[in-house]
Amino acid sequence: MYQLLDTIPDNKIAYIIGYIQGLTTTERDIPNAETLAAFAEVDEMKKTGSAQSFNNLDDLWASLEE
Repeated sequence: MYQLLDTIPDNKIAYIIGYIQGLTTTERDIPNAETLAAFAEVDEMKKTGSAQSFNNLDDLWASLEE
């Protein structure tokens, strides 16, 4: 394995390491109930078209401060 990694150019090794890390699954990678509920909420907004839309960032930031 190490011999194979030694053949990868230095400028690409970060991509390989990131890919390998992505293959592992830990509990922290599994969404909790709150996250799953947020996903469901977004899916519902997409279906019904009830999501807010903004024409500029100022309006978006103002809505977040409310």
